[in-house]
Amino acid sequence: MPGENLTRIEAQERRTLIDTQSYEISLDLTKGAEIFGSRSVVRFTAKAESFTFIDLIARDVREISLNGEQLDPNEVFADSRITLTNLQEENVLVVDADCAYTNTGEGLHRFVDPVDGEVYLYSQFEVPDSRRVFAVFEQPDLKATFQFTVTVPAAWQVISNSPAPEPIKHDANDTATWGFEATPRISSYITAIVAGPYESTFSELTSTDGRVIPLGVYGRKSLWQHVDADYLFDKTREGFAYFESKFGVPYPFAKYDQLFVPEFNAGAMENAGAVTFTETYVFRSKVTDAVKERRVVTILHELAHMWFGDLVTMRWWNDLWLNESFAEWASTIATAEATEWTEAWTTFNSSGKSWAYRQDQLPSTHPIVAEINDLEDVYVNFDGITYAKGGSVLKQLAAWVGIDAFFAGVGQYFQKHAWGNTEVTDLLTELEATSGRDLSAWSKKWLETSGVNTLSPVIAEGADGVISRFAITQTAPADYPTIRPHRLGVGFYTLADGSLTRTHYVEIDVDGDRTEVPELQGQKRPDLVLLNDNDLAYTKIRLDERSLATAIAHLGDITDPLARSLIWGAAWDQTRDAESPASDYLDLVLGNIGRETESTTVRTTLAQLRTAATLYVTPADRDAARRKIADGLWDLAHSAQAGSDNQLQFVTAFSSTLVDTEHAGIIGRLRSGEETLPGLEIDTDLSWQLLVGLASIGATDAASIDAALAGDNTSKGAEFAAQARAALPSVADKRIAWETLVEKDDAPNTIVRSAALGFVHPNSAGVLGDFVQSYFDMLLPVWESRTYQIASYLIVGLYPTSLANTELRDATRAWLSTNTDAAPALRRLVSEGLADVERALAAQARDAEEDESDD
Repeated sequence: MPGENLTRIEAQERRTLIDTQSYEISLDLTKGAEIFGSRSVVRFTAKAESFTFIDLIARDVREISLNGEQLDPNEVFADSRITLTNLQEENVLVVDADCAYTNTGEGLHRFVDPVDGEVYLYSQFEVPDSRRVFAVFEQPDLKATFQFTVTVPAAWQVISNSPAPEPIKHDANDTATWGFEATPRISSYITAIVAGPYESTFSELTSTDGRVIPLGVYGRKSLWQHVDADYLFDKTREGFAYFESKFGVPYPFAKYDQLFVPEFNAGAMENAGAVTFTETYVFRSKVTDAVKERRVVTILHELAHMWFGDLVTMRWWNDLWLNESFAEWASTIATAEATEWTEAWTTFNSSGKSWAYRQDQLPSTHPIVAEINDLEDVYVNFDGITYAKGGSVLKQLAAWVGIDAFFAGVGQYFQKHAWGNTEVTDLLTELEATSGRDLSAWSKKWLETSGVNTLSPVIAEGADGVISRFAITQTAPADYPTIRPHRLGVGFYTLADGSLTRTHYVEIDVDGDRTEVPELQGQKRPDLVLLNDNDLAYTKIRLDERSLATAIAHLGDITDPLARSLIWGAAWDQTRDAESPASDYLDLVLGNIGRETESTTVRTTLAQLRTAATLYVTPADRDAARRKIADGLWDLAHSAQAGSDNQLQFVTAFSSTLVDTEHAGIIGRLRSGEETLPGLEIDTDLSWQLLVGLASIGATDAASIDAALAGDNTSKGAEFAAQARAALPSVADKRIAWETLVEKDDAPNTIVRSAALGFVHPNSAGVLGDFVQSYFDMLLPVWESRTYQIASYLIVGLYPTSLANTELRDATRAWLSTNTDAAPALRRLVSEGLADVERALAAQARDAEEDESDD
């Protein structure tokens, strides 16, 4: 992306020279399918006679005037910057340009609904993409007011950050102009423009300061029948009440709209007062409870951002965690305490923390307060550390200082820094004031260092089974040797009457290489000892030998879902770390997952089961392992309660692990209705998932996929069809998919993402070796010619991890060693793929050792 980067040093220098006051932005969205008109009037102060630049990515620039003087666009506009010289103390800049719509989910995305031909637009500006729509000083600490005027076809709605005005109709050309009031002082990346013939419904609530806050829900016409707006309003009200009560600060904006938009790259985006969501959260078919719960967490995550990020914003992207970690933590505690999803912390452990632990053990790990040198660094830092590790550490901090003191400090932070920009020290200062604790040492160890610690119990007992000594050891990886303080619980679990139930619990502070726990001396040793019970700490845990044996035999008998999740996670960590053989993990999962009641735990564990079977089992046993889990999953589907969440999950997992024609026959008959499972409805999305499974094993063809798409000619159908075509296992079919993805550049973002997912299906491992060299040949051209979002989908999505062999490892190492001058963000993506392969090879070696010992 030459010419589109921005360094932290440049942003800091620009901030010392200027301060922004206001933007008046006029957009003409009636100029056709490729471009739109953009006129920006920017008012800002500056040091007299200084010079700087403003950001813009445009197809054509017609006019640039600075303080009434016309500037030649050919002289001052290049790449993504307009050079501004001879600045005055008070400045007015006018830029008139044509900008381009995208189909990548960046800037102003344009989508044509295949169902009815209607056009829908939405903006996505984080990290640096408001410059694709208007001239802007694109950095978070140059806040300003934004006043939008938007001209659109008369039948459209326009939604922005301010309440919707009554549009002015222009009958002569069947257009309308919407003139919005100016926003408060906010950062450019949270401004929003959403336009099109969206359907909508409205409600309201009363804020703690007495204001009536209008609420809106929007979606496109062809999906509107599936939008459950009343439920969305209910969860929003619960979130408002919780956050306003806990933060002590009223909602900061004039209204709150939630918009479900097509071809969205992320789960949602926290545009101030106009949050955009992926249409994945519009349920046209049956979905798991894991997805339903995740939607609620996402709703509350974005609502939390109205305070964390929108009202108070990080100064530069190294403190992105001040937005994302806090929103992740706040949304989880709100979900657990204010909604019906009371086990949200179990979900966070099984999904979020497993993501964080993986990210923190990659070579690209970084501190929560990351070193962000430029925009390319930011792109790759929307990761498991910024979100889930940060959220985990905040949970630990809240336990350490006390939850009441924590919320009080957060409230003071909002009040002191409202509409401003902050750094980590600004928050810690307020938490220190309310808790009375010095957080400087805590910050250095938790926010400014990388890596995850491992805690293990040391237990000695007498002949009578009474504990004579209990200690906890702490280790750290050699590359990141920090030993940290932890606030955590220790639970004792005893087996009685078929249940494994907690019978004793202590909460303690752990620090150093070894911590003695005298509180547990004299207790009878239980059947299972669980470190980090209640999941207060961010750490990997190990089970002692007796506890591990109990867990393997009785995991399904543990009554507490969070305790089960912790043990599932410990077993997975030991497998990933090549401390226990992958074959044992298969037995653990297949023997216990049928009794798991938490949907997200099931979903996460089934994904890990597939990884263990396809990557971690020794290659000599891989075919047998894959057949074992396929047969086991089908048995689990048969024995699951009719119509249950588990039944749906086991069927979909089975469809993605097909091995032979017998399995394909089962799926084919299920899909056609020749075979049924009680309570299982083969609805539209499940039918597609089954077809993707059939495609991956070569049990269907392109013509059948085309026929399925003709029967579901929707954007979601197109995504499934792209995945299914790319999953076809022949070299010829893979070459067609490769050409569509790599050699052409017209596919929209969601099609690229879906096709890449199908291309690397584990059933294709036998032919992916033919594309290894092509993969490395495409890296630099793709990085240099595509937007970041598309480039990342291709670079990460097409990496053939499922090969997991020494040839792929060596080829990856060779590329990295010969491309040392490639962009650091690109090298990071490639090195993360290499790390997964190296970990898989270590796990395979451990599994092979177990084979040899069994022999």
